[in-house]
Amino acid sequence: MAVKIRLARGGMKKAPCYRVVVQDEHMPRDGRFIEAVGRYDPTKSPSLVELDAEKIKGWLSKGAKPTRTVQNLLDKAGIGI
Repeated sequence: MAVKIRLARGGMKKAPCYRVVVQDEHMPRDGRFIEAVGRYDPTKSPSLVELDAEKIKGWLSKGAKPTRTVQNLLDKAGIGI
């Protein structure tokens, strides 16, 4: 099972907020996920980014691959691979 750390969209029309989730890469974007590890809200100024560093590092050590957008959020938060 290939696991990715990616964004799942929530919120209303034209007002997105995202959950950072660990999910099987074959599941749909907003489908079933294994674990929620953070939040991202781009509508706030500055953008709200809340990440659980311990959980993310644990999943990265198990082989989970972050998407490009999540990798950018991790770099800004100081959680590198």
